[in-house]
Amino acid sequence: MRELAPFSRIFPLIWSAAGGWTIAWAALVVIEGLLPGAAVYLTRPLVDSISAGLGLGGQWESIRPALFYGSLMVAVIMLTDLVQAVNGCVSQQQAELIKDHLSRMIHEQCAAVDLEFFESPECHDSLDRVQNDLSTRPLALLENLGSLVRNTITLASVAVLLLPYGLWLPMVLLLSTVPALFVVMRHNRRYYDWWKDSTPDRRKARYYESIVTLSDTAPELRLFDLGGYFGSAYQSLRKHLRETRFKLSRDQSIARLGAGFFGLVISGLAIIWMLWRAARGWVSIGDLALFYHALSRGQNLMHSLLRDIGQVYNNTLFVGNLFEFLALAPKIVDPPQPFPAPQRIRSEVRFSGITFRYPGNERVILRDFNLTIPAGKIVALIGPNGAGKSTLIKLLCRFYDPDEGRIEIDGIDIRNFALRDMRNLITVLFQWPVAYHLTAEQNIAIGDMHNTPNKVRVQAAARAAGADEVVSRLPHGYDTQLGKWFVNGTELSRGEWQRLALARAFLRNGEIIVLDEPTSSLDVWSEADWFDRFRLLADNRTAIVITHRLAIAKRADVIHVINEGGVLESGTHDELVALEGLYAKSWHSEVDEIQTRPNTRALRIPNLNRVK
Repeated sequence: MRELAPFSRIFPLIWSAAGGWTIAWAALVVIEGLLPGAAVYLTRPLVDSISAGLGLGGQWESIRPALFYGSLMVAVIMLTDLVQAVNGCVSQQQAELIKDHLSRMIHEQCAAVDLEFFESPECHDSLDRVQNDLSTRPLALLENLGSLVRNTITLASVAVLLLPYGLWLPMVLLLSTVPALFVVMRHNRRYYDWWKDSTPDRRKARYYESIVTLSDTAPELRLFDLGGYFGSAYQSLRKHLRETRFKLSRDQSIARLGAGFFGLVISGLAIIWMLWRAARGWVSIGDLALFYHALSRGQNLMHSLLRDIGQVYNNTLFVGNLFEFLALAPKIVDPPQPFPAPQRIRSEVRFSGITFRYPGNERVILRDFNLTIPAGKIVALIGPNGAGKSTLIKLLCRFYDPDEGRIEIDGIDIRNFALRDMRNLITVLFQWPVAYHLTAEQNIAIGDMHNTPNKVRVQAAARAAGADEVVSRLPHGYDTQLGKWFVNGTELSRGEWQRLALARAFLRNGEIIVLDEPTSSLDVWSEADWFDRFRLLADNRTAIVITHRLAIAKRADVIHVINEGGVLESGTHDELVALEGLYAKSWHSEVDEIQTRPNTRALRIPNLNRVK
């Protein structure tokens, strides 16, 4: 069956994660499987020796065999407990190693897949299924396999003990559990289908719950009184999930009851047959005790085997999601023979004939787009939201490749460079930089982790970015835990987080510097200081600034106005004002606003969507 294909792949994974511990685990499982059979085997001589001893008056010579077999039975029970205790420790260590190994594989895959993966609802569903089952399914599969092997060995030994009473008895055991096997397999398949199909609803329910419980949404939730709305949406989804899950459980319980009744009838007939033979004196009391013990143990083992088979089948279906996720291959990959990345950009960065639409979206973001960015210059990109400015940065970083056209650095298509080398050339300060809940020093140091920056470099970058003023106000300086996720954490304002992000950019010191709305969280008094510091960072480097603030755009060497996926106007500030186009209209509109509000110090570009 195709859905069982992952079953064969789980063993190499277990071996690579915990090879030595797996050998010990397998040996202990075999021993655990043999010991119950030994206990069943000892039942007959123990009962017969006790019966004989009582018949001879309980003299020492007559009860010695009973004591011997009783001692063996106790030893088997004690050994069983010992093996189970040791196997518990071994299994725990094995499980932890496998879990960590799987976590590493998933983390590496998340870092390797294309950015496109994280922008697709279907891919989020896939990742959600993998993450939810990471801590349970592979380990549960391992436990089920151990139980399956152990119970199979025990059942085989019990079947051997039943053979002298009739070759058909093991077949009776098997026949009595066939309906239950059908019930288990059918239910597990139905449950897996339900679980997979309900992933979007379960994700949405968790989203609604996060809206109600997270601190980021708490102020707006209270202001607009949205707690009841999102709470009701959550309860509605949970009700649907609960009802469909209950229907599955109800159907399974009814089917299991019928299968259990069938097995009980078969076993009852076998016991009646054995009692009839005992009444005729064809078997001893010890035989009767062994038969009942073996049959009872055999039935329990068959039910355990059914449960194990069902769980192995069920967990194999779930583990299949893991292997499907790990099999995802990125489209953005290194070329077969990469060109060496340039140490310095000597000529230009050129976008030539770029046409691009996001995967799964028919809307064309850029169409036959052309733009040249001279080396060593600061270039400002302005325009309305949705014009394609940020998309250019994603293409430059090779988060995506264009549908048509090419991006060149000094005349070489960037697809000819190794990804790591290409991205090492670029420093990007995103519009909403990540607030890492680490120490202040670590927040800056991760800007250049490949070169393991020391404290001197980190602090120098902080001073250059003006972040040292932020750090100096923290209770423990550079060792202060930031954010509120962990104990003793200190939260920063968005502007302060942006200062730390700028320090990361200073530390990385890339050849191409990209800033996406870099001053969006800075107050108007800090903006001029920030740009002076940025010029220091950008000295002799190629810089691209995406901004809506004309105060920033005005000071760039070249300004490009982008609209509807193309370059509408290009030039210096004075040239564009003289051109009397879209930029000039925006500028004059801003000047008029300043004249009516002379105390305003920040120049913001108006909404270019409204300027015709």
